[in-house]
Amino acid sequence: MHPVSPIARLILASESPRRRELLSALGVPFRVVPSGVDEIPRPGEPPARFVRRAALDKGMEVAVRHPGSFVLSADTIVVAGGRILGKPRDRADARRMVSSLAGREHRVYTSVCLLCAERGYRDVGTEATRVVFRPLTRGEVAAYVRTGECDDKAGAYAAQGAGMLLIDRIGGSFTNVVGLPMTRVVAMLQKARLITVSPVGPGCYALAGGKG
Repeated sequence: MHPVSPIARLILASESPRRRELLSALGVPFRVVPSGVDEIPRPGEPPARFVRRAALDKGMEVAVRHPGSFVLSADTIVVAGGRILGKPRDRADARRMVSSLAGREHRVYTSVCLLCAERGYRDVGTEATRVVFRPLTRGEVAAYVRTGECDDKAGAYAAQGAGMLLIDRIGGSFTNVVGLPMTRVVAMLQKARLITVSPVGPGCYALAGGKG
């Protein structure tokens, strides 16, 4: 029995398998329509402002093509020492990134947008999570990079995979580090009346009425 019931059509403007898995866990039907936007930070643009702009631009690009649907878009960045760490160019770059994070705190920012062009609806929010890596030896860094898990990940690690072994502690949303802050997403979907959540007892939920 799922705790939520869908009310309207939803599009996920992302090809990320991690985001698909997280959203699927809600039991809400959606389809994937990737955005063609590939954002690059502007000179001097603060990371939090960049990630918000990137998520908005991705969502708007899909929303104008599907004006009658609600579009959920997101962008995630890893920030260390005030710098955005993108996806590694190669394994050597991945080793450099992971080594630079070892024994230090960094932040993961995800901006999430919910848009509907036909209704003129727009809701945007940004989540920040503190992540601290434990100290790592060169051998540990090399072993992790050899898994290949880092190849297409911002900051060169995946918290939901073997990368969890690199982490000492997390302050904030874990799913935000994976790529979609689900507590915020659920609140946004409820605010837009796209889902209903109906508790029927302590720790127990039932599907609410609505059209799929």
